[in-house]
Amino acid sequence: MTTFPEALGLAPEQVEALLVAVGQAPSLHNAQPWRLRLGREVVELYADPDRRLPAADPDDRELRIGCGAALYNLRLALLCNGIRPLVTVLPDVDRPELLAVVRRGGRKPPTPEQLQLLRAVPLRRTNRHPYADEPVSRPEQSALRRAALDEGGWLEIVDDPGLRVALRDIAARAHRAQMADAAFRGEFARWTGRTDGQADGVPAIAGTPAEPQDRWVLRDYTGGNRPARQPGKDFEPEPLIAVLTTHFSGPAAEVQAGQALQRVLLTATAEGLATSFLSHVVEVPQAREEVRRLIAGTRPPQAVLRIGHGWAVPPTSRRAPADLIGKQMGTT
Repeated sequence: MTTFPEALGLAPEQVEALLVAVGQAPSLHNAQPWRLRLGREVVELYADPDRRLPAADPDDRELRIGCGAALYNLRLALLCNGIRPLVTVLPDVDRPELLAVVRRGGRKPPTPEQLQLLRAVPLRRTNRHPYADEPVSRPEQSALRRAALDEGGWLEIVDDPGLRVALRDIAARAHRAQMADAAFRGEFARWTGRTDGQADGVPAIAGTPAEPQDRWVLRDYTGGNRPARQPGKDFEPEPLIAVLTTHFSGPAAEVQAGQALQRVLLTATAEGLATSFLSHVVEVPQAREEVRRLIAGTRPPQAVLRIGHGWAVPPTSRRAPADLIGKQMGTT
């Protein structure tokens, strides 16, 4: 049994719960590319280079976004324990893997919204299955936009019919480009379609096979391990598509994008919405630039989301809390 240290005013059992929340953040192929060092007065969040995905994410952009999502969960868990987190992003140019340092900034009671979002952490899923053909309401869209704004991001809802057609074409070309790359195909196969209950990667049951009638190109995470789709179970023809952007580019903006992304996803969960990613659209550089021009923005697109009303799906596996921590720090 692992004994967790005290950190930031939290008792060992609270630290364990905090690590569980951190580990439930989303990441590309569920690689969970983060690790932490715990000290009595400081927690450090690092990118884990052993969990890089160089074919899909050669610049580590999505790795940092995933770590930013984990950082948001860390902040949220602290806030809901009455601790105001003081966060410094990218504090040391000589240690680029150190993405954030979190210190204690005094006591502050959590808000009802923060408690609601923390309750959504273990309920959030990446739902890659078909959604109901039911629109996302305007109030729900407003809540998602506000969530992004509150974390320094911007959520662009792509609702113009012409733009949606253009974005579908971009997505299809990006998918073809990736599937023509042998290195990408090999990496994708190693991390998806899993049936062995591993603590990372995407299990076969988390995906639905793509079929010719689907308007939006979605990745097939089944690894060929699932039967063909049943009649009447096609994907919804017009999902809500949203592009998350940041005001700046670069590593710090990517960490910020991850925090905004996670707040959007948790807000969607709290609103009873399902979400999944069109990651290929922003992983192929040409496609990502086309998306930026398509939404007429100077802000770089960081993630493209499919949002709707789905049915419950099981969680994907997560690493044990003890596996997330590196060498413990002293009392600094």
